Amino acid sequence: MATETSQTIRAWGDAIFGAPQDLTALVRRARVEMDELEQAIREGDMAEAGREAADVVILLHRLSGILGMELSEQVDAKMMVNRARKWKSAGDGTGGHI
Repeated sequence: MATETSQTIRAWGDAIFGAPQDLTALVRRARVEMDELEQAIREGDMAEAGREAADVVILLHRLSGILGMELSEQVDAKMMVNRARKWKSAGDGTGGHI
């Protein structure tokens, strides 16, 4: 079971890097980490892909913590919405709601 929360990750990030003055800085950094995740997958390095995926999630937890939310609670709430929607597959493992 996970021991980290959005609040503990926020506290760590703020202590190490300082509180962001502009929250979009965290979004931009998450994009960098997403690019690194994509590269690891393209190269077939699944161990590195796991670490890069964790970096993305850490940034999202930090952002959620700053917003006074817990990311896991937000995911649960959004999944309730998603499960109630109708979906159309794109045929590539993704899709969109209709």
